[in-house]
Amino acid sequence: MTYQNIIFEKDRRVAILTVNRPEKRNALNLATRREILEAVTSLGKNPDLGVLVVTGAGDKAFISGSDLTEFGRMSPLECYDFVNTYGQRLYTRLEELDIPVIAMINGLCLGGGCEVALACDIRIASDNAKFGQPEILLGVIPGGGATQRLPRLVGQGAAREIIFTGDMIDATEAWRIGLVNRVVPAGELKKVTMEMAQKIAARGSLSLRMAKRALRMSQEIGVTAGLAFEALAETAAFCSPDRKEGVDAFFEKRQPAFHDKEKGGT
Repeated sequence: MTYQNIIFEKDRRVAILTVNRPEKRNALNLATRREILEAVTSLGKNPDLGVLVVTGAGDKAFISGSDLTEFGRMSPLECYDFVNTYGQRLYTRLEELDIPVIAMINGLCLGGGCEVALACDIRIASDNAKFGQPEILLGVIPGGGATQRLPRLVGQGAAREIIFTGDMIDATEAWRIGLVNRVVPAGELKKVTMEMAQKIAARGSLSLRMAKRALRMSQEIGVTAGLAFEALAETAAFCSPDRKEGVDAFFEKRQPAFHDKEKGGT
């Protein structure tokens, strides 16, 4: 598939999705959102990929938000349809991917861009990154999930301050409140992110899927039901050849080769 607004490539078992509109600070227009959704959907059909990394082209912006030239022309009904299809549904599709998703955040991460990062499992930021939900400054509110995902990540107080003020925060503050997992020098961002991605991708794919599903359940249901789901997920992982390979490798003091037997067991 040839894309016009994104670059979609593979490095061993890691897929890399780059929003490629640097002249627009990687702002998300409708065409870009469609391509992201198509690329993300295609990942579910490729069992050879273990991790997705999402980033933006250049060093100025991860994703600076939605393309306001399109947003400003929408009618109320068009806005509602957009939010339900290429807004919330796009981010939820990213969040629901079975494989772990890492946001590699370079530069501006604002509005819809911050909502993309919130839908990822892990966020690694360069030390020049800036974060914010500036929708309130335009007379609207975040419509891609920030009112739901941001407080779950950083707490109600910090989320309300970010959303109510529309102010940007720097990478150090984002790390302090738990919005990002790590902050690294800009020149080391790709190296650190890809090292983590390759490390995770080397794990057993079924155990990663089960762990991610159980973690998502922890945000949706109570502890008792969550523990019951965890027990079922652990049983599913236990039944795969990956479990035998992992245990054998431990006692043989070697690195496990999970993916040599993966296709027969998952």
